[in-house]
Amino acid sequence: MCISAHMKLDWDDIRIFVTLARAGSLTAAAHSLRVEHTTVARRIGQLEKALGVHLFDRLPRGWILTSEGEQLAARAAQMEEQAHEFMREAADGVQLSGTVRLSASPSVGQEFLLPRLAAIHPRWSSIMLELVVETRFAVLSRREADLALRIGRPQDLGLAARLLGRMSFGLYCRKGYTDGRCEVDWRFIGYDDSLAHTPEHRRLESLRSNRGFAMRANTLGLQRDAVRMGLGVAMLPHFMAETDPLLERLPFDAGPAPEIWLVVHPDVRRSPRVRLIADLVAEVVSSGGDVLAPSFC
Repeated sequence: MCISAHMKLDWDDIRIFVTLARAGSLTAAAHSLRVEHTTVARRIGQLEKALGVHLFDRLPRGWILTSEGEQLAARAAQMEEQAHEFMREAADGVQLSGTVRLSASPSVGQEFLLPRLAAIHPRWSSIMLELVVETRFAVLSRREADLALRIGRPQDLGLAARLLGRMSFGLYCRKGYTDGRCEVDWRFIGYDDSLAHTPEHRRLESLRSNRGFAMRANTLGLQRDAVRMGLGVAMLPHFMAETDPLLERLPFDAGPAPEIWLVVHPDVRRSPRVRLIADLVAEVVSSGGDVLAPSFC
């Protein structure tokens, strides 16, 4: 089979060829294509002439592919699928509108993500972002969110996960809190029981030993505010506490920095608007690495 590299083919002829190869008869192919059967026959003849190949044996019981036709039909079917995929992606590419729901912890969502996403709003201005801050993990399989930023490796089955970086913690108090106060008299501020499983709280427990809590709270923002008011010592992310003029970092090892993961349900990961927000979240976390995990850690 010798085909000229300079020939000009009509994609519609190839589409008709694929349809007839599947249908097996002019009548069935014409019905599927919503054209006259004479049109199908004419276009197939046109394609055979362009290729210089006999594609079908015209038999009373139907049009049967020749061996050359079978070979080309498989390749043409691949071309058809690629064309469909091209059209789907082209259609998706202009659909950078609609809503994307992003779940994050209150501290990360409000104090880290929001100001940085706001700074690049022109890049996602066609999208309505729902930023949901909550202490519990959104259940993506129930479509409670499209994307979720998680501290710690995700355990959910069936989700696509992407490691973005780390967020380190330190032990902080109000400036002057330790002046004239023995370590044995320090009081602590930590999570309530609903979040007592977190790595940072477990590390705080190991440092606290038998010393008591002055307060427990379910968000890091509340804990930081309690530290500001001089109620005690807390394990806080450096990005929330290091530049606060009221706070000082204490020289204690906070342990390994937890990982930051972005998770998405596979059903929505191909959505252009979800991909865009996912890429922007990954970008701001990566560019904020020095803030999330400072070099002194």
